[in-house]
Amino acid sequence: MQYWENSHAAAQNVAVLLFDGFSNHCLANTVEPMRAVNRLTGRQLFEWQFVSLDGAVVSSSSGLSVTPHSAIGGVQGDCLIVMPSYGFRAHGGGGTHRALRAAAQRFDQVIGMDTGSWLLAEAGLLDGYQATIHWEELTAFAERFPEVEVLRERYVMDHDRITCSGAMAAFDLILHLIGRDLGQALAVEVAQLFMMRDSARSHSGGATPAGRLVNRALAVMQENLEHPLTIAQVAARAGATQKTLEHRMRRELGAVPAAVYRRLRLNLVRKLVEETDLSVAEIALRAGYASPAAMTRAFREAFGTTPRALRQG
Repeated sequence: MQYWENSHAAAQNVAVLLFDGFSNHCLANTVEPMRAVNRLTGRQLFEWQFVSLDGAVVSSSSGLSVTPHSAIGGVQGDCLIVMPSYGFRAHGGGGTHRALRAAAQRFDQVIGMDTGSWLLAEAGLLDGYQATIHWEELTAFAERFPEVEVLRERYVMDHDRITCSGAMAAFDLILHLIGRDLGQALAVEVAQLFMMRDSARSHSGGATPAGRLVNRALAVMQENLEHPLTIAQVAARAGATQKTLEHRMRRELGAVPAAVYRRLRLNLVRKLVEETDLSVAEIALRAGYASPAAMTRAFREAFGTTPRALRQG
């Protein structure tokens, strides 16, 4: 059972343009949520490649070397992510600007991560757009590029341009895009996989009453996987009626509480199958199933395979 929206979505082709001095943290927070989506859905919904201006090796601010898949010239796709981070001013110049302007014609969407906004603005790719940048550079950015409407936000989405203020905000941005394009329930799964405390923060409107209620309910579910509660009990512990919880969760996550709860238990099954040597019977008990057969049926329906086949594969 797939309860995320747009479950027939085509794979999104992403190119990450790295410059010397890029942030490992920003890169990980950009790519790892996409990897998690592929793992959770069992589909390659995101395909990415690392590129540089000339195809040469690039080194992060902490010395991690990355060998790009190719140079940026000729690469095309759905989304180009520009990621210079530290020392970004040294990466400007005519060659960079021409490469960015040409690449922008080959991608449906361009994202400036961290200080990538500066290079995009220098290339004229943010003229008339709203944008943000790492907040340490915000004042200088606004003074240098008066044709850009500069906002102090974690990220700004303006048609085919997106700008993001830094590494932590990058995770929030990618979660938001996952929720927008593939459904909020899947975004919550990704957030929980990374043990994000406020798993609905980035895609359910922030600290709204509805967001807090859904988060409380998710926490109750997560704490009661081995001995599942009824949805009425979950709602009560979250401080709401069952009807209210069902309405809020359907509105925010696109799924009823029972479906979300079942998915959390099955995610635990998959984790235990892949990462432990526990027997299928023991895993069934830990995930709150009365029998291995019942667990296997639910697992096959959700993931298209059985726990034993997953472990053997």
